[in-house]
Amino acid sequence: MKNEEIKEERQDIIEGRNAVTEALRAGRAIDKIYLAKGDTDKALGHIASTARSAGTVVVETDRHKLDQMSFTGAHQGVIAVCAVRAYVSIDDILQIAKDREEPPFVIICDEISDPHNFGAIIRTAECAGAHGVIIPKRRSAGMTAVVGKASAGAVEHMAVARVPNITAAIKELKASGLWIYGTAADGTNELWSTDFSGPIGLVIGSEGDGMSRLVAESCDFTVRIPMRGNVSSLNASAAASVLMYEVLRQKLK
Repeated sequence: MKNEEIKEERQDIIEGRNAVTEALRAGRAIDKIYLAKGDTDKALGHIASTARSAGTVVVETDRHKLDQMSFTGAHQGVIAVCAVRAYVSIDDILQIAKDREEPPFVIICDEISDPHNFGAIIRTAECAGAHGVIIPKRRSAGMTAVVGKASAGAVEHMAVARVPNITAAIKELKASGLWIYGTAADGTNELWSTDFSGPIGLVIGSEGDGMSRLVAESCDFTVRIPMRGNVSSLNASAAASVLMYEVLRQKLK
């Protein structure tokens, strides 16, 4: 996490053993808990087990990073970064589509780690009428204050599910009747000639590596965006915008 991002998120950081324990007990929506690596203190162990039982991601890190994240100077080996909104389930997202009487349109982010990219994707997804966004628990930006700011408030209106495994989530979506489209520079289908009618899940790959191998193999179709310039690819959020609005264009026909 970059220092400037940490500063933006400070209002959503909880520091210290008692404060974090009480936040967990109260059911506060927590994105991640950072613990001092190698610390065998029983209180920290209790926090870790309680957090994991609640499905919260626990990251062990060195005290130097905790010191950098801290703004009180009294983190006691634990810092919690709160989510700006509670996560939902995949079933909740599908129910939103059902309530709107629309075929499901779901965005699947495969390890989008930059919070500004993730926020921009949420903003476009909300504007393009997507019913929800799915992210993995690890190696992904979460719904932090930076993401909320980058989404220009769209995070308040967009359902986001966080799952242990994206491949398993895709399998669940397929079982519910969705067709899965993955984005790739060497995709077999050109964007403008791809049929996006019906219930779909649209996979956006990570900023550096694109879709992981298992996720790519789980897709029903791979789609490429036509490129005419000297640069070979678009930023992840820009690519997502182009794809989502082509889906919307076809739905509005």
